[in-house]
Amino acid sequence: MRGSFRGHEDKIVKVNVRDQTVEVEGVTITTAKGTKIAKPIHASTLLITKLNVTDKWRRQKLQSGLSETAKKEIEKEAVEQLKVMEEEKKAAEEAAKAEEKLKEEAKEPTKEKETEKTLEKETIEPEEEIVKETTEKKIEEQPKKKSTAKKTPSKNIAKKEKKEGEP
Repeated sequence: MRGSFRGHEDKIVKVNVRDQTVEVEGVTITTAKGTKIAKPIHASTLLITKLNVTDKWRRQKLQSGLSETAKKEIEKEAVEQLKVMEEEKKAAEEAAKAEEKLKEEAKEPTKEKETEKTLEKETIEPEEEIVKETTEKKIEEQPKKKSTAKKTPSKNIAKKEKKEGEP
């Protein structure tokens, strides 16, 4: 309700009973080194909008000195919160199972692709061997051609011929 983080709403991460301070998610300060750390906020500057009463110790502390009707309301709230927590756990488990199924399905097609590739290799390899054999035979069957181009005499031979022709 006060200070530079006024209006910020989030969950409480840590409570320090001795110092009467609370650490709230998202309330951080930057140190001189550049690291971010949680900023402790004094409990008197906070407004609690929803209280987690699933903990028995916490309920007992809250119920001390209260009327029976208030105690019953706290118990009802605790039961509702426990139901919500169980539903969230079930939803998380179902999501995890769904992710596992997706991963397994993703792996299965790769296995099928690998078997297809091996089958393709088996069928391609004999054909490749046949092609290689026929090309090798054609190469062997072709007679070596003699080059018909005239070779120019080397410089030394040309000089000797000129000297012999000249008187």
